[in-house]
Amino acid sequence: MIENERIEEMMMELEEKAENPLTALDRDYGAIRTGRANPRILDRLEVEAYGGMSKLVELGNVSALDAKCLQINLWDKSLLKAVEKAILQSNIGLTPTNDGNVIRLVFPDMTEERRRELVKQAKKTGEESKVAMRNHRRDGMDVIKKMKTAKELSEDQAADCEAEVEKLISKYMTKLEGIISAKEKELMSI
Repeated sequence: MIENERIEEMMMELEEKAENPLTALDRDYGAIRTGRANPRILDRLEVEAYGGMSKLVELGNVSALDAKCLQINLWDKSLLKAVEKAILQSNIGLTPTNDGNVIRLVFPDMTEERRRELVKQAKKTGEESKVAMRNHRRDGMDVIKKMKTAKELSEDQAADCEAEVEKLISKYMTKLEGIISAKEKELMSI
């Protein structure tokens, strides 16, 4: 790597940006339900409460009772119906049971068709992360090209910098591929 403050700064920035698609993918994959009860599936669920929309996690505790059941314990029991409605409208494929105190979500065994549907969804989300990663690579290459055009970098230096950008993005793309294939494997296992 060449000694250039602007290039070093760009590479550090690029590495930070390359972490974002990994973090986002991990968060999105946490919301895709597998055969096991996972409280993260409800992280994004919004409930109409107190005249506005609130995240479910702000209204109570969500815990896994066992591998097949989640329990939602709300701080304000008057919101039970609103939470039930939000879950039914959320398209997560679960039917809530409300006993007047808590809401339970029982995870049924997934059918082969549902697993394939979720794998398709996971691949789509993974592809969006790859596109974000490619955009970061393009942005880094643009900085190098501008510096080369402005004669701040020689041809050789620019080529070295471009190789460094490729190497960095390839490292993160490999991580992305690993996360995607692990999620597919998790979804398809019974």
